[in-house]
Amino acid sequence: MNFSIVVLIIIGLLTINTIGAIITVFHRPRSIPATLAWLIVLGMMPGVGFLAYAFLGRGIAEDNLFALSHQDHIGLAHLRDLIIEDLKQLEQPTHTNDTTKNARGLIEYFDRSEDAPVTHHNSVRLFTDGKDKFDNLFKDIKIAQKFIHIEYYSFINDEIGNEFLQLLTKKAEQGVEIRLIYDPWGSAGANKKWFAPLTKAGGQVIPFITSRDLIRKTRLNYHLHRKVVIIDGKIGWTGGFNVGDQYLGRSPKFGYWRDTHIRIVGTSVLALQERFLMDWNASIEHYSQRITFKNEYFPNPSKIAVGETPIQIVSDGPDNSEDILKGGMMKMLLTAKKSLWIQTPYLVPDDSVLSALIIAARSGIDVRIMIPCMPDHPFIYRATQYYANLFTASGIKIYVYNNGFMHAKTTICDNTFCFVGSMNQDYRSYALNFECNAYIYDRSISQQLTQIFEEDMKRSTLLTPEIINSQSHWLHFKQYFSRLLSPIL
Repeated sequence: MNFSIVVLIIIGLLTINTIGAIITVFHRPRSIPATLAWLIVLGMMPGVGFLAYAFLGRGIAEDNLFALSHQDHIGLAHLRDLIIEDLKQLEQPTHTNDTTKNARGLIEYFDRSEDAPVTHHNSVRLFTDGKDKFDNLFKDIKIAQKFIHIEYYSFINDEIGNEFLQLLTKKAEQGVEIRLIYDPWGSAGANKKWFAPLTKAGGQVIPFITSRDLIRKTRLNYHLHRKVVIIDGKIGWTGGFNVGDQYLGRSPKFGYWRDTHIRIVGTSVLALQERFLMDWNASIEHYSQRITFKNEYFPNPSKIAVGETPIQIVSDGPDNSEDILKGGMMKMLLTAKKSLWIQTPYLVPDDSVLSALIIAARSGIDVRIMIPCMPDHPFIYRATQYYANLFTASGIKIYVYNNGFMHAKTTICDNTFCFVGSMNQDYRSYALNFECNAYIYDRSISQQLTQIFEEDMKRSTLLTPEIINSQSHWLHFKQYFSRLLSPIL
């Protein structure tokens, strides 16, 4: 074949690829950074880029979006009644009043945007070690009498996963209602065959709605990232730990796994319950599986001897028209008077959070961010390094945790109020994942988190300009390139 003809064919194919890329990217609204990132991928990887887009770039399936956004609040009205009853009985100490007063704008934002009321009748216990967390969670599960509701991004078929599954199967055989939601994309080895002993015992297991019908509706970008357990409507667990051996430090690759999780007893458990029920009803295949309101799902917490910690459970996902949790992060930055300390495994903020963090630091706020010393996702980690370098140059203290893998998702504002949850500081958590955070308006818990942060600092390296300058040109190139793709990572 004539060489000139070959060149013309190649030019023609590239032209078709370019036109196709433009039509594909612009056919639906998306942010400018995401638009540019997809244009780069589709332009630099002709053909292959479209395959990647088919799995990662399409918006959430319309019927999935409808199912998620049209779920009724099953217990919200009942929960608000219980909150009013609690407040009548509760004599709040001065420090609690001051804390909720300082965070009033944040509280109002969440309540108006996400129907997320503050509950006051709670006690909280922090967990930072996987073995400790699962030992205590299993103790709670063993004493369950009525029901156990669970949702995790990762429920892995390994040692701890099998131990968890066997425990749930035993409880189901005892007549306890077991319902479990999981994300197949994060749950290696978890399938119907593996869950069969639990379902045969009467438990119910379903994949989250975005993971159903994998051929026709495959959307690798939309994950159930929440980690929630509710036991008898009285005890709730949420935070950053998934179910898998690596979360107990059993992975040679990651070593010790540093995460943060909380155990709640009190009214906020009912807010976690509502979140679970809405996710369940959105994910079921048959109407017969639908859950309706039951008093036993929402027991009166005033009959339980608990503390006085105000908590606000806030969830978010692409079914919302605005990024609620990202908005909450912005509000915390605006609220901070002295300090804002953040722990996150992924530091890939969008332009608004990036600017807000830099403005806060240059306004005299002590902004500290702790990140891992190693990647679990190479591109995301190189993008994290890029932003860590940028923030260091802007006066933000970046601590690189060296004692294993840092997976905690926490933020402490003015050592006064904080959140623990599943949200990372990245595009994915802001706009693509289904997340859940617990905002805790209590000095005591915030100070405990501060002390934990300070202990972690002893096992971390403060990033300095000298360290950044010593990084190779090749590493800087990978950081810059990964940053270009950060809106779609």
